[in-house]
Amino acid sequence: MMSLWKLRLSMLGTLAAIIGLSTLFFAAILSLMSSLEWTTLAVLVVAFNIFQWLISPYIIDALYHVRAIPEHENTRLHEIVENLSRKSGIKTPRLMLAQIPIPNAFAYGSPIAGNRVAVTKGLLKTLDYEEVEAVLGHELGHLKHRDVQVMMFVSILPALLFYIGYSLMLSSMFGRQREEGGAALFGIVFMVFSWILNMFILYLSRLREYYADRHSASIVEDGPRKLSEALAKIVHTTRRMGRAKKQTQHLNALKALFIADPDRAEADSMAISHAAALSDQRLVQEILSRRMTTMDRIVEVFSTHPNIIKRLKALQELS
Repeated sequence: MMSLWKLRLSMLGTLAAIIGLSTLFFAAILSLMSSLEWTTLAVLVVAFNIFQWLISPYIIDALYHVRAIPEHENTRLHEIVENLSRKSGIKTPRLMLAQIPIPNAFAYGSPIAGNRVAVTKGLLKTLDYEEVEAVLGHELGHLKHRDVQVMMFVSILPALLFYIGYSLMLSSMFGRQREEGGAALFGIVFMVFSWILNMFILYLSRLREYYADRHSASIVEDGPRKLSEALAKIVHTTRRMGRAKKQTQHLNALKALFIADPDRAEADSMAISHAAALSDQRLVQEILSRRMTTMDRIVEVFSTHPNIIKRLKALQELS
């Protein structure tokens, strides 16, 4: 696993590549075509994404049936969040509960809604409090590193390219063919480049998951062990809750917020499908004993989260 400075360098390099490639691409294309209508579309797309980011906490609360947890309802959980926030050097976020049966957690927020960290009903039922502490340490790492803002910013770029490409495709289909003859080709180019940028963004997302894991390990006592056990139990339990997982598939657009990708649970826990009665550490060792296949590596490229084997190995090295 890469060292901390290499991890930071990789994140900065990926961000620079995303911004640099986008800038070069726009400069080249805009020099070939009139930019007036494109500028209008770009402003609209950026404005829409910023507006969506500002109100997204309220949308998430509605979709996930999230509510604030009063301090008297779970004093211990509030103490954990306050203690870890102090260690992280950030303002204590609002503690929320999502009425979702699968075990998971996520951090979110915006300037008008403030920062929030949510645990699911399934997480509190599945994990011990020491494991919940490690999960919360991971989510607070996302808030400290401003991952919500960073990922929102970089996600605007492929969205902008896609909508421009889509508008050009429509223009070629319904516009005047003599004047719009090259629009279809440009539309395809834009949409392909949007896909390429998305690959960079997925890689950046995986790096930031490692970074948040490291933060949890640094502020939680015996953090690597606790977080390893938490991740193993989340993956294993989610796989066994097939029906409940299907009930949350309409929320896939927000799965990047989760500490673990529910859609990966089937593949990630394949080697421990027989291990229902194993101890927590034995569950971790069962996953670590697996070897990553070529298919595992291919699937990871298209995932917002690292492969569970690599993730647990990284935590083992930290311990």
